[in-house]
Amino acid sequence: MRRNRLLRLTFPLCVAALSCGARAADELPAVASFFQTPQISHVSLSPGGGHVAMTIILSDGTPALAVRDTAAPTNVKVVSQLDPQMAAFHDVHWINDKRIGYTVKNLHMGARTNLDEFAVDRDGGASKHLINGNWGFKPEKAIGTLIAPRMLTADYAFHSVTYDGSDDIMVEKYTWNNTDLAPASSRLYRLNTRTASLSSAFEGPQPESSKEWITDGNAVPRIVMSEVKGRCITSYRQPEDTSWQQIDSGECFKSKRFTPLFFDGADTLFVQAVHKDLAALFRYDLKTRKLAAEPIMATPGFDFAGAPVIDYASKRLVGIHFTTDAGGTVWLDAALKADQAKIDAALPGFINTVQCARQCLASPVLLVSSTSDRQPTQYALYTRASGQLVGLGSIHPALKAAQSGARGFYRYTARDGRVIPAYVTMPALKAAGPQPAVVLVHGGPGVRGASWEWDQQAAFLSSRGYVVIQPEFRGGAGFGAAHFEAGWKQWGGAMQDDLADAARWAVKQGWADPWRIGIMGASYGGYATLMGLIKEPQLFRAGVEWAGVSDLKLMFTSFESDASEENLGYSMRTLIGDPDTDAELFRKNSPLLRAAELKQPLLMAHGGDDRRVPVDHANRFANALRGHNDQATLLIYDNEGHGWRTEQTRVDFWGRVDAFLDKNLKHAQ
Repeated sequence: MRRNRLLRLTFPLCVAALSCGARAADELPAVASFFQTPQISHVSLSPGGGHVAMTIILSDGTPALAVRDTAAPTNVKVVSQLDPQMAAFHDVHWINDKRIGYTVKNLHMGARTNLDEFAVDRDGGASKHLINGNWGFKPEKAIGTLIAPRMLTADYAFHSVTYDGSDDIMVEKYTWNNTDLAPASSRLYRLNTRTASLSSAFEGPQPESSKEWITDGNAVPRIVMSEVKGRCITSYRQPEDTSWQQIDSGECFKSKRFTPLFFDGADTLFVQAVHKDLAALFRYDLKTRKLAAEPIMATPGFDFAGAPVIDYASKRLVGIHFTTDAGGTVWLDAALKADQAKIDAALPGFINTVQCARQCLASPVLLVSSTSDRQPTQYALYTRASGQLVGLGSIHPALKAAQSGARGFYRYTARDGRVIPAYVTMPALKAAGPQPAVVLVHGGPGVRGASWEWDQQAAFLSSRGYVVIQPEFRGGAGFGAAHFEAGWKQWGGAMQDDLADAARWAVKQGWADPWRIGIMGASYGGYATLMGLIKEPQLFRAGVEWAGVSDLKLMFTSFESDASEENLGYSMRTLIGDPDTDAELFRKNSPLLRAAELKQPLLMAHGGDDRRVPVDHANRFANALRGHNDQATLLIYDNEGHGWRTEQTRVDFWGRVDAFLDKNLKHAQ
């Protein structure tokens, strides 16, 4: 009860969002309460800290961009609104203390569209449509907002803000070759958000296949990364130079030395590089072209993953947000470290991520995002002078903490002795004995899958009474170079075995009922679901897959895929295999060629406009199941791409997942 009392006192404007979770779950939460569009998101402080911008959902369901005065948070000004059937907010960014930029996804055009960019003053004036992201489509029909007489086309996209107080933003202009659906290269420009005036961000030529840009504290492009014939190349320039110099070149994944991350305001480059098998954060000397002897930050047991906090007034790095098993922050400034301690004392049991304004050290307020394993993210303003916390809202305010299960981080041993990290979410309501379980497989697969904080999908499944196991299987990122490399060419092999071993480990812990274990996931997770049902029919009793790969060879031959020639010719052959020299491996580990072996209940779903894993994967597999499995269902969402963008699809899909698992797993005979 102590936390309840404390939260009521410190969050007077947001009592329900923070304290209601302490009550017992009265009823099963609705599917929509997990998967509806967040009630508040894209929360950001103005450069001077005097205002906070956020996207909200109005009472009639309209998405809106709103601005609050941090000194009087009840004063709310709505500066833009969208048609929820046509568009969704993608990003919000302060351009300067008066002007806000925001990025919008046009839902009408499906996956075959870029992003639209807008700017507006914080009082709602001087609205400008800067980039029309829809190829050959009139913006007023898609978004329903003002049309500027000068507007960039869909070969441009927002890149970053400039930090200099001007009305400018940085945009990328993409160029294509004659083969790939995705851009082959890009170049940076400055765009004035009032006049729509465009100017080059630097002079002279640029390296071949320039794709990833890093600017310094003055918004000057200084680093660009390229991929050329299987080599990952990093190039650098001084601010006044017109030519670029290579500072690193190596075979991608195998001999690349480091990855540039950011500049601080004082022109120091920080990079991620391997240190004792794990990635750590280093300073890099651009004059000597050498890494510092020791990292400035290492996270034992985990690759460094984080983001800097920079005070652009003093040009100092003042803190680093990072993720190990959960999120955390290292503050290099004593005052901000003390503020963090006060906030953590006021909000115990939460991961409290503190964001400051662009003038970080002088900011009168701090923005706090708080989450735990059982509670979705909620936002608050912390006034540094008084220590007062004022709540702004929760992304899913209808959910109670008691309706999601507790999460834990573990490591188990796979059959070959490799130690595999995993997150496990227990059922929300305690019950005696082993419970039905789901192995939830992340996509990628060469990424990290989870963290300890509230996980939307795991929380939903736990609310329905399932143990949710999320293995960080080999081949994923975040746990060292050896862990990543152990998954190369192991689709359907050792990567798949890690998932089965996770399920059996959960049974040994007494958590999972061995007769009621399912497997599910999207993209690579969809592939792993199909292979899991085929390889382990006695272990996995049902499966749900969406946007999944069904045929390894089709990944290389589909004309609808957005995979570039660079990826097809090099990186995919390293990570997945060569369709020619590894033909037997592809045959053995392609679900499509083994579809007749899959007999368990299966729910499949796919976006009709998916370019990453074209819908042909799903259609071919569904056809191959005919005559072999009458317990399989395929859902096609025509206007969706690689994942669900619309609330309608998310709620519909997860409602069907709920019913499917209830019938075929929880209450299976």
